[in-house]
Amino acid sequence: MSEPDPVPMPLSPLDRLWLTEAIRLREEHAGPLEDGEANRRARAAGGNLAVRIERRALLLAERDGQLQALRHWRQGAQLALAALLLLAMLSGAGLALAALGDGQRPVNVFWALGSLLGLDLLLLLGWALGLLLAGDSAGALGRLWLWLSEKLARDAQAAQLAPALLLVLQRRRLGRWGLGLLVHGLWLLALLAALATLLALLVTRRYGFVWESTLLGGETFIALTEALGALPALLGFNLPDAELIRASGDTALASEAARHAWAGWLLGVLLVYGLLPRLFLLLLCLWCWRRGCAALQLDVELPGYGLLRERLQPGSERLGVCDAAPARLQQPPAGSHARESQGALLVAVELDPQRPWPPALPQGIGDAGVIDSREQRQRLLEQLSRFPPARLAIACDPRRSPDRGSLALLGELARSAGSTRVWLLPAPPGESLDGARLGDWHAALDQLHLAHSDSTPLNWLETGHD
Repeated sequence: MSEPDPVPMPLSPLDRLWLTEAIRLREEHAGPLEDGEANRRARAAGGNLAVRIERRALLLAERDGQLQALRHWRQGAQLALAALLLLAMLSGAGLALAALGDGQRPVNVFWALGSLLGLDLLLLLGWALGLLLAGDSAGALGRLWLWLSEKLARDAQAAQLAPALLLVLQRRRLGRWGLGLLVHGLWLLALLAALATLLALLVTRRYGFVWESTLLGGETFIALTEALGALPALLGFNLPDAELIRASGDTALASEAARHAWAGWLLGVLLVYGLLPRLFLLLLCLWCWRRGCAALQLDVELPGYGLLRERLQPGSERLGVCDAAPARLQQPPAGSHARESQGALLVAVELDPQRPWPPALPQGIGDAGVIDSREQRQRLLEQLSRFPPARLAIACDPRRSPDRGSLALLGELARSAGSTRVWLLPAPPGESLDGARLGDWHAALDQLHLAHSDSTPLNWLETGHD
């Protein structure tokens, strides 16, 4: 039976690299983590060094809370993004209201156009210059979003997530495209809100349009209006003729045709020079983002990963030599898959040397002996990672207290088998068990969700049934 994926939530390749980088940063700042079980399971899963490093990191992230922190960070990021989207919508509506006013006075068309597109075009130019000069800098808006995401996550384990994300994105220069998605998406929403508000105001109020200038003459405004309106006119928007433009320089025209012409021109210019460029850039950033994400790979030459090479991909394994299994551990039949669980195994943990062991075992049940030392524990866990049994019985002496080390070992052994039972051995003749200590064992095993009994499990080991 294949070992289950250690991560219950679906993770994209970017998420997996992100968590791997977060674990690397954590170990870089706080020192190496206790990773014996994670290393064993990563080696048992196989694959190249990058795959094993990633799997080890995901196991540690699940154990130590980074995976849960990633969920919280995502929730915080979504809340922060929702706040920014709401701000963008309100800002867009405010731009339209500022451009047209309350309808009591004529609208200066070029002031209105500047109110709608001036800030957008300046920031668009700033983004383009930043793209060329600043590389993958997160920018003010990106830093604001990351800061809000971390604050809203409210998880101490999320401290390394934002720096880790920035480092991962810098590897393929993805920061610029991620920031572009955020910036252009927010501006597109703001301009859509402005367009919708503009339409609502034009439908419900009557506006007159004028242009005013002390230094520039009418011919200049005619040329400028026609130049700006040429592209919108191709899409069917109204373009005021020269006489109408010239007449609008004196006073707001009362004719309905003049109001329609100027309103159509204003809407067309907003659409063509505001919304469409932002939409194009948003799609371009999305394409570059997806292309870059598909090319992301773990860089095994980074500081910290070199130390993991020997632990996750020992030299003997790279040469194609596998350690022989201990003689007392039942080998799976030839031709079976190394990761499939098969057979039955009995193992004892820290037994009194005076207790006779092992009991008489039916044919087909392997005996892994008594685990007393760290070396024996490591050797058995290594072997079980290669040849996991279908049924594993673990004998424990309930006269001993269930300490954290013993319980951690039981959990590791149980994760290496298809099904596990704990055998709480009866007291030797002439002795009795402490009821309180036995209750502690029952409570601890229940908390680990391990089946346990004081009756012999040999029939279950042999047949799979009680």
